[in-house]
Amino acid sequence: MIAKHSANVENLVIIGSGPAGYTSAIYAARANLRPLVITGFQIGGIAGGQLMTTTFVENFPGFPDGVLGPDLMDLLKAQAVRWGTQLIEADAELVDLSQRPFLIKADQREIQTNSLVIATGAKANRLNLPKEKTFWSRGISACAICDGATPQFHKEELAVVGGGDSACEEAVYLTKYGSHVHLIVRSDQLKASASMASRVLGNSLVTVHWGTELLDVIGTDWLDAILIKKKNTSEIKRLLVRGLFYAIGHTPNTELFHGQLLINKNGYISTEPGRPETSVEGVYAAGDVADSEWRQGITAAGSGCKAALAAERWLSKNNLVQLFERENLEPAQALTPKPTETTTEIDFQSNAIWQKGSYALRKLYHESKNPLIVIYSSPNCGPCHVLKPQLKRVLDELKGKAQCVEIDIQADQQIAKQAGVNGTPTVQLFKNKVLINSWRGVKQRSIFKEAIINLLETNLD
Repeated sequence: MIAKHSANVENLVIIGSGPAGYTSAIYAARANLRPLVITGFQIGGIAGGQLMTTTFVENFPGFPDGVLGPDLMDLLKAQAVRWGTQLIEADAELVDLSQRPFLIKADQREIQTNSLVIATGAKANRLNLPKEKTFWSRGISACAICDGATPQFHKEELAVVGGGDSACEEAVYLTKYGSHVHLIVRSDQLKASASMASRVLGNSLVTVHWGTELLDVIGTDWLDAILIKKKNTSEIKRLLVRGLFYAIGHTPNTELFHGQLLINKNGYISTEPGRPETSVEGVYAAGDVADSEWRQGITAAGSGCKAALAAERWLSKNNLVQLFERENLEPAQALTPKPTETTTEIDFQSNAIWQKGSYALRKLYHESKNPLIVIYSSPNCGPCHVLKPQLKRVLDELKGKAQCVEIDIQADQQIAKQAGVNGTPTVQLFKNKVLINSWRGVKQRSIFKEAIINLLETNLD
């Protein structure tokens, strides 16, 4: 049964906001379908996908000198929004494909749609070492780009486990901060591209441990060492490192669709080779959620294009399209995020809701009577790109009753160290110089808003 046309039903909903999701949105928006993108937020990884945890992307066409992964995703997002894409910056919590229109629940809303593009991507794998949970975020990380600049890793020996492009990229990246990097490779060769492999093998600050298995980690309050073993031997070696970074592949995010779509034995949504159609008519899959072989940013973008075009054709064929007229034939110029300038004594404002740097922190920490949020970030941190707009939205909603200072942990390493920051983003909430709460990683904005409101309602002398 095909759904009927209704003004209360979306033409197309896209779940996911990596290269596949945003490219699908760009094509659908330019076709006047006004697609709705549910970007994702925490479940299965952050909004923007895996490129949000990548440094320079050097193989995406149109960027001859490379482009930072988070910057590329900001550009794709801005392009999709410019052409009329609607965004819900939250996780999709439920999808029901048994009824038409399809039903989706997200951000306390029920959404009906005639067609659906699934671009939920994949999440980073873990090794499940015996003491992995104990030292997660206390020396172990799945994102060197997010956490590499953490003060605890500065001038220390570090390790990366993996043998693909991501592992090689992270190993080279970490040489900016650590004194030496050990790359733990289970096989006798790298799976990375030739250019990435040559960068590792030609770097004197990287030692490759071939045919080596990672057994466990050890330490006290922080990671002190890893236990490794060569293949076909019984000798266990202790390698003294203060940081361990995982780059061991990903698992597709298909949990919402089990029992509703055909999913192959490896967990990927089943589609015909080169096609976006799934086992349910009107539902399409794009990007890493359906691609077990290529898994590149550009192939994800291409599949997102196919999914949008296929959805548009299917909607038209079934007389379900509701076209939206543009107020202006040529939309306004796209708006991309601009980094916050460091606040100085000259431009400091005691009532500003968002400022940056040590001077603003010192002044507000000692003088402000408002709840004070401090977010510790780093320039290349993709999760920081996701979280900062959410925090700004909370502060706007509170109409100046709380303030925020952004601290770049690279520019203000000593401040980050004194605050005990061991990764980005880290958010701390103060009132009258008292630390009230601390959060690590991306959280729902409701968590921050509720904590601030509770603080405003409490007399803390």
